[in-house]
Amino acid sequence: MNDDCIFCKIAEGQIPAKIEYQDEDILVFHDITPQAPLHLLIIPKKHITNANEIREENAGIISKIFTEIPKLAFQFGVNEKGYRIVNNCGKDGGQTVFHLHFHMLAGRHLAWPPG
Repeated sequence: MNDDCIFCKIAEGQIPAKIEYQDEDILVFHDITPQAPLHLLIIPKKHITNANEIREENAGIISKIFTEIPKLAFQFGVNEKGYRIVNNCGKDGGQTVFHLHFHMLAGRHLAWPPG
């Protein structure tokens, strides 16, 4: 855990969140500033700063995240119409919380390019 990281604090239960799923490795919760009718954040509980820190030794957690995503799509009924998975890496990539996370956006038409 990184003591300065808000997502680590959420994963540890120190900060409340509307949690949809969790296990020993990952946590799924609603974004507090949703950009779509459905806006979930999917994070590893172990602190990984961003996609640049994905390594062989933590790739299993990333795989687990991506096997959970279709289950969430079915759970929320967006599997047919579609959804978007977004990862921002680094300041210029739009990352504002420096704990690896994936946004799941759905429930409206999502334009391209995203901006």
